[in-house]
Parts: sequence; C-alpha cells; structure tokens
Amino acid sequence: MYTFKKEERLCNKKLIDRLFHDGSSFLCYPFKASWLLSEEPQPFAAQILFAVSKRRFKRAVDRNLIKRRMREAYRLHKQRNLYDILNSSDKRIVFSLGYIGKEIVDYDFAEKKMLKLLSQLCAEIAK
Repeated sequence: MYTFKKEERLCNKKLIDRLFHDGSSFLCYPFKASWLLSEEPQPFAAQILFAVSKRRFKRAVDRNLIKRRMREAYRLHKQRNLYDILNSSDKRIVFSLGYIGKEIVDYDFAEKKMLKLLSQLCAEIAK
C-alpha cells in the first residue's frame, strides 16, 4: 500500500512531452503540478515525475534531498488522497511535480503542502 514502484514513475519521453505541451497546471507553493488525463492503459492510476531546478539548487545533494522529501510525502498519502478517487472514477493520469521554492523546506511543511496539492489535483480532475 505504501510503496512507490518503478511503474509509478513517469519515464516515457513522448508522454512527458505531451504532458508539458497539452496538460493543465496549477501552483501550490512550493510545488507546481502539471497533469494530463491519460488514455493509455497503465498498471497504476497515476504516473508521476519529480523535478527540482538545477538553476536554483546548484548542488545535487540539495536537489536529491528535496526530491526525497517530495517522494516520501507522496508515497505516504497517494493511496487515500489520490488513487482511491481516481479508481472510483476510473481515470488514469500522468503528472509532474516541480519544486519552485527558493529554499529547502523541512519535511513537515512539504508533507502538509503535498496533502493540499493532492486534494487540489483531485478537484481539478473532477471538473
């Protein structure tokens, strides 16, 4: 239940291009989410891509720390706050989560914002 498998990561270059060209996006500081309903059959309800700007965070250590915190917050809350809603409406999405904050936030703040972002994403999909 609280896993994050390879199949849940967005790796397909064509899908990523379509996501950024045709997808919708919204801000939930310090995150920017871009999402797109997917027609292709997927083993999971959502595929996700995590991104942190190399321009803003020069050191890879910092980028990796932020991505680790984002992944952990997502992993713990995706089932109840995203997958259940997507599965009940029989929808599949691909989305990217970019970090746009200027400084490294602690995990508690990132987790709180991730919950807000997931509920906002579900509201967007329901429209």
